[in-house]
Amino acid sequence: MQQEPPTLPKEFQHSAPFPDGRRLSLRADCERCFGLCCVAPAFSASADFAIDKDAGHACPNLQSDFRCAIHQRLRRQGFPGCAVYDCFGAGQKVAQVTFGGQDWRRTPRIAVQMFEVFTIMRQLHELLWYLTEALTLQPARPLHGELSLALDETERLTHGSPDDLVELDVTAHRRDVNALLLRTSELVRAEARRHEIDRRGADLIGKDLRGADLRGANLRGAYLIGADLRGADLGMADLIGADFRGADLRGADLTGSIFLTQSRLDAAKGDLGTKLPPSLTRPTHWPPSVTPRSRRRRPPRPRA
Repeated sequence: MQQEPPTLPKEFQHSAPFPDGRRLSLRADCERCFGLCCVAPAFSASADFAIDKDAGHACPNLQSDFRCAIHQRLRRQGFPGCAVYDCFGAGQKVAQVTFGGQDWRRTPRIAVQMFEVFTIMRQLHELLWYLTEALTLQPARPLHGELSLALDETERLTHGSPDDLVELDVTAHRRDVNALLLRTSELVRAEARRHEIDRRGADLIGKDLRGADLRGANLRGAYLIGADLRGADLGMADLIGADFRGADLRGADLTGSIFLTQSRLDAAKGDLGTKLPPSLTRPTHWPPSVTPRSRRRRPPRPRA
């Protein structure tokens, strides 16, 4: 029987995975969208996408009912980038609120603006996700007032008209919110780390980090593509923007990590031994049991 992980100290636990149910509205509801993620973004033929597609052009797999023809086979068909994409609920907000249920096929005159608004709305909804999580972090209580104001302002912006959203300086707003989230991160990580581990934007592609002690590490924007993180401890690590594509998280402990999103987790490899934050779910493509290699104990590895 797998041993239960030790409980995090109370001060590092999230007070609630879904405060006020707000995060439920930040999950994609494709049934209420018009396939915006299949049209608005551009992508290039790569390990993530089997074909090239220009921004504003519908993917050839998008059907007339706005469903994906290969949704159940995305990874096998060469579209893992689509399988891990997350709009944070921006799709249904744009479709049902901003444009009042009008779709770009029946009303082609709104298409260009709708796609532009979607790219802005997705950024705002991602910020809402991070701000909502920040308000559950007990060490960040001194900032909860500022975080609440930033959350309310970001939510207000999402209800702007299409013209207002297109004119919005979303880069400036992201910069301001990110500064606040960084202050939040510093408070959370301050007592978790024994000494500073700052690997912001670090190139850790393919690195052997098995068993690494990364508690309280700053891994914002780190490139962890294909990294071996089996058995690593990422408790209280800041993972905002970290690239986990193909990273091996089997047996890793991400229980108390902060600002990890479902899409980044979906891009990694893991198993039943991978310990997750309470707000995230185990990806369905991960094996349903602990794999032998992740069960094996290893001596601690050098810190990143």
